[in-house]
Amino acid sequence: MKKTFKLQESGKHPDRTMDTIKHQLRKYLKREKKKKFQSTNSFWDFECRFGENYESSKEVTFNDIIKLLDEAKEEKWKECYIEIIAVAREKSLKETTIE
Repeated sequence: MKKTFKLQESGKHPDRTMDTIKHQLRKYLKREKKKKFQSTNSFWDFECRFGENYESSKEVTFNDIIKLLDEAKEEKWKECYIEIIAVAREKSLKETTIE
């Protein structure tokens, strides 16, 4: 998902706009986590970027996006750029030693 969200929409309360954006992000995350893996030893990792636009966006974790959205609302940004890319990662197996 690569999208620029409008934070200030005419005719809508800013809190409802933020709720809608957060809902869309969580819905996307849930949908991506349902996808099947090639191997059984995998998990979904999410590479995220957040900023006022693409050029000013920085890498963040998904949990930070929600906090940064609230900060952007307080700073009265007109829009924000959010990028979330799902990446399948392999879990490292712990080696057990037999004594």
